[in-house]
Amino acid sequence: MDYASGGQQTLVERVMAEIRQRVARRTLVPGAKLPSIRGLATSMRVSKSTVVDAYDRLAAEGIIQSRRGSGFYVTSHLPPFSLAEIGPRLDRAIDPLWVSRMTLSAGEDVAKPGCGWLPAAWMPEDGIRRALRTLARADSSTLTDYARPLGMQALRQLLSRRMAEHGIEASPDQIMLAESGTQAIDLVCRFLLEPGDAVLVDDPCYFNFHALLKAHRAKVVSVPYTPSGPDLERFAAALEAHQPRLYIANSALQNPTGATLSPVTAHRLLKLAEPYNLTIVEDDIFADFEHDPAPRLAAFDGLDRVIHIGSFSKSLSASVRCGFVAARRDWIEGLVDLRVATSFGAGRISAELVMLMLKDGSYRKHVDALRVRLAWSMGETLPRLKSLGLTPWIEPRGGMFVWCRLPEGVDAAAVAQYGLKHGIIFAPGQVFSLLPGAGAYMRFNVSQCADPRIFRVLEEALNPGQIAAAIS
Repeated sequence: MDYASGGQQTLVERVMAEIRQRVARRTLVPGAKLPSIRGLATSMRVSKSTVVDAYDRLAAEGIIQSRRGSGFYVTSHLPPFSLAEIGPRLDRAIDPLWVSRMTLSAGEDVAKPGCGWLPAAWMPEDGIRRALRTLARADSSTLTDYARPLGMQALRQLLSRRMAEHGIEASPDQIMLAESGTQAIDLVCRFLLEPGDAVLVDDPCYFNFHALLKAHRAKVVSVPYTPSGPDLERFAAALEAHQPRLYIANSALQNPTGATLSPVTAHRLLKLAEPYNLTIVEDDIFADFEHDPAPRLAAFDGLDRVIHIGSFSKSLSASVRCGFVAARRDWIEGLVDLRVATSFGAGRISAELVMLMLKDGSYRKHVDALRVRLAWSMGETLPRLKSLGLTPWIEPRGGMFVWCRLPEGVDAAAVAQYGLKHGIIFAPGQVFSLLPGAGAYMRFNVSQCADPRIFRVLEEALNPGQIAAAIS
């Protein structure tokens, strides 16, 4: 049988997979004409007979149809849009969507050193209960009515003052509340992106950036990350080659590396972005975990080409859905319209609860204690990882994440598969990175590493012979 080099997929199957992906991404829409047999054969470096066979099989499946004398066309009825069909099929241990779903649905008996949030026991439960009791006595409109389009004004005023502490000048009318940082980024993508637009991300980066950008059918371009920010030479090359519309990044305590953007890199990055009219989305959801505030792109830029996003999901409660986006006034107008179109009115109770905890000082005391606790956990976890032969890429200045290189010859996906069999969810490097060497790394959440089973299973997993026997 005629197989493509480097795998067991036939050339016909490879052509069929390419057409299916174009249909899934909606780059081939209903009624669209497919490339000519000769043209596709040339571009994919296969024979014309291979393309004919692939087209015939796709027609038999009902995905495309032949029109005599005209060519092949996408049928008028497409299957529902599926993120899983965009891009290559991934092993479940390294599929960002599957890892997210697995982690969210895991029971309390499953250890989650690969998850991206703090343990429930670390959250200010007493303060949340006090705020809820206060809210129970609020007027009926607070408990039952929609919020204003921009969200609670008093909270936006307080957020404006908090951002000013980081040098970001944003008036309350430049701030819109959202249900989360993810919803805020989603709205920005809806507002600024068209299908096929290029978007720059760091490599490695938060894996849900990849999933979210898939949903918007964007072209993801990764730029290698360094301990002081993106590799500026490669960043400049990507700007020139791809003319991206957006760059999405963390300035402080970058996920997954824990690195922080340096002032020099921040200034140079903004200068590079200007001639290309590049918009930068600064995801700042880990701001309150910093001991010493890092420079913010939004502070240097003045919210001209930078959109600043924050959230309380990681630091206060994932159940209290409250985030925000700060941007130019004319862009906030468009974002409000989109939010109304997609979710109508915002909820009030989460915003009211956050406001109560910010005003009474309980949130400040909570995050002060969190920083101390995270520093202690980092100090406990790093030596244990090092003792097993893992090497931290950097030793973070704060936060919950540490990005580690595995011992030579160990593959992160195999470690993750072994962990799943033993009730441990790890975060392999392939989830965060598009680069070939990503399998040599893993992200650890130090706040979730107290369970001794984690290090026992990890030690076993680092034995290639034991892994091969266990997952075969």
